Amino acid sequence: MSNALRDFLSQHPLGQADMNREAVCARFARAGAWEERYRELIQLGKLLPVIPVEWRGEEQELPGCESQVWLLAMQDADGRWHFAADSQARIVRGLLAVVLAALNHQNADHILSFDMEGYFDTLQLAKHLSPSRGNGLRAMVTAIRARVQATEE
Repeated sequence: MSNALRDFLSQHPLGQADMNREAVCARFARAGAWEERYRELIQLGKLLPVIPVEWRGEEQELPGCESQVWLLAMQDADGRWHFAADSQARIVRGLLAVVLAALNHQNADHILSFDMEGYFDTLQLAKHLSPSRGNGLRAMVTAIRARVQATEE
């Protein structure tokens, strides 16, 4: 893995250290109707860094998503996992941002045990997503957990 890729993955996925799961929950709690939550999702997606084209390959592309989604992952010497994810679809980028806010820079135990469905319920996301978007969202989480589990076994 190149130093540039290592540096890219070590960054905070939403641009700042305090833009984490709690901050995302607070932003969604302030949003009222679904339209406001949808705008919040789009805004979060805009915070994700774009993965350079040279790091987007078949190996990084996630199956099970309607839109193209790329995922990069790295475990550091302390056992924390660092992820970057990208998509050309605005709503998917927002969903990726929500997932990364909860799982990025965490250890394997946290990633594998985190109650993602409860998190989505707190954000009131799941009930507003189409079945295909909901399946894609779950595919993202499954892919992250599969990468973590592969190194734990």
